[in-house]
Amino acid sequence: MNEVQTTAATLLSRLKGLWRDIAGSDGAGKVPALAPALPGSDLERLRAQMEACLSAKGGEVSARARAAALGRAYLSLSAEGRVRFLQLLATGFGPDRAKVDAAVAALASAEDDTARTRAEMELRVALEPPRLRLLTQFNALPEGVKFLVDLRAELMGLGREHPDLIPLEGDLRGLLASWFDVGFLVLERITWRSPAAVLEKIMEYEAVHAIQGWSDLKNRLDSDRRLYAFFHPRMPDEPLIFVEVALVRDMAGNVQDLLDPTAPLGDVDKADTAIFYSINNAQRGLAGISFGNFLIKRVVDDLSREFKQIKTFATLSPIPGFRRWLEGRLTKGEPGLLTAAEHKTLTRVSGMAAKGSLKALLAEPDWTAEPLLAEALEGPLTRLAARYLTREKRADGVAALDPVAHFHLSNGARIERINWMADMSANGLNQSAGLMVNYLYDLGDIDANHEAYSASGKVAVSGRVKALAKG
Repeated sequence: MNEVQTTAATLLSRLKGLWRDIAGSDGAGKVPALAPALPGSDLERLRAQMEACLSAKGGEVSARARAAALGRAYLSLSAEGRVRFLQLLATGFGPDRAKVDAAVAALASAEDDTARTRAEMELRVALEPPRLRLLTQFNALPEGVKFLVDLRAELMGLGREHPDLIPLEGDLRGLLASWFDVGFLVLERITWRSPAAVLEKIMEYEAVHAIQGWSDLKNRLDSDRRLYAFFHPRMPDEPLIFVEVALVRDMAGNVQDLLDPTAPLGDVDKADTAIFYSINNAQRGLAGISFGNFLIKRVVDDLSREFKQIKTFATLSPIPGFRRWLEGRLTKGEPGLLTAAEHKTLTRVSGMAAKGSLKALLAEPDWTAEPLLAEALEGPLTRLAARYLTREKRADGVAALDPVAHFHLSNGARIERINWMADMSANGLNQSAGLMVNYLYDLGDIDANHEAYSASGKVAVSGRVKALAKG
């Protein structure tokens, strides 16, 4: 079962009871049984039901019943049927092109400001597709907003193979962006006393450092830790994004130490540093709708009020794209990738050509257990990680290539320190050869760093990392 099928099956199980009664509360809510693959004959019946949803006949109760029935029909379809459902919505309920052309012509021929303003308004109305009004009706259903968030996640996965669905995904993104404006979001601190449904979602959605059961979660919610999440009023049991924080002395450089359940409880009265060690976007359907920067700022404000002595706010972050980038450079045989001294050291330790030895050593699962190998690799890997974070850009030449770096640099952080053997989990070794990075949120420099990065891609970086990148 693929990701789309799994998501739909989960939704169907949860929403079946909720929407069945609503769909049956009004005669308008009946949709004839549809074959799972949605053949042509069923498509026409489905089109009629969609048009009925847009007709607004029968008042609010009938509208909710029709929307609930339509949602249940969608969730009952196979993967093929769902694609055909979405294609009908995308191509059959888009803007009226004749009206758009007429509005464009009126705008082009407007002779004064009054006529231009009227034409602009008419064009705006003509460009709004009927499918958007249909999607909006799900807002009135229990868990209807969550349904739309998950529906966008499905559309995001289908767009490459079915480009005709891209406009529909764009409509849904715009709708969700307006509903999930940060002004509507609620910041909550998650504790061991939070509802079990929320705690289960935190465990499910943690994607940076997997939570190994309830005892692990309890450890992350202890008195020397904090966990905060943003919620939307229409999704009260669904965290949108959450951050895990450790209250420690000095800047942390090893995530296993932070996650160690046997480590002694920290004294929060002596803590001078807040380490953001895991930030998770919990809803894939909200990708591209940014509120992570607001979360960090709100958490910093909350912690500053609670702990006056904490002055340092930093992350201990993964470098998820580093190994992939490095292996790409090694495969291409980039000249000058390694310094002369690094060539010499790696050749001596491995008995192989330096570039070949670097790639081969990283492929060895036990290289971290060999002190001589680890020592030989530390220099080139930390230097190349510094280069990757500070210089490597996406195609636009502005945004950092690494997605986590881009997130924190966009928020005004500074690349402060690169940590060797900081994440020795299988995932940490596969992604970044065990390296992690501290991004520092210096409250006095956040705005200036943000502006410089957003305008020209200038990366705020500490002196030690800058020197490291130069080799």
